[in-house]
Amino acid sequence: MTVTIRPAEAADLPALYSLVERAYRGEDARRGWTHEADLLSDRRTEPGELEAIVTDPHQALLMLDDGTAPLGCVRIADLGQGLAYLGLLCVEPARQGEQLGRKLMQEAERYARDVLACNVIEMTVIEQRRELIAYYERRGWQRTGERRDFPVPLDPPLFMCVLTKSLA
Repeated sequence: MTVTIRPAEAADLPALYSLVERAYRGEDARRGWTHEADLLSDRRTEPGELEAIVTDPHQALLMLDDGTAPLGCVRIADLGQGLAYLGLLCVEPARQGEQLGRKLMQEAERYARDVLACNVIEMTVIEQRRELIAYYERRGWQRTGERRDFPVPLDPPLFMCVLTKSLA
């Protein structure tokens, strides 16, 4: 199977929104191993958030596609001063384990370095997701020791572990 990775366009957003929700939340997400369904039950994102990413010249939503449907996506944002942010990385739950997430990460890192001219990339991961953090560490990401509040107030609260990787 041939897959391509390209910046998403407005026409791709309905299918990508559905993919993101399936990958992060609900019963479908439990088919994969990278979900947040055991920690959170709300929506992962909103269609307007995806639209804002694809229309912002300082961001891109890269999508992995097999010619029939999106299989994954990742957000890359230029935070300024040589720092990029990687987020919203997801793969179709039934297709996890096929190295598709690795391909998306590699392309996101290349995009951040070659297109956005960044030399460091960061991400945040819910700190309870130790297996996922270990996955990123095996791919060269390092914990910074910084802990950020989860973007939505919860009781009990969740916190984000900050990881970075040099793009040099």
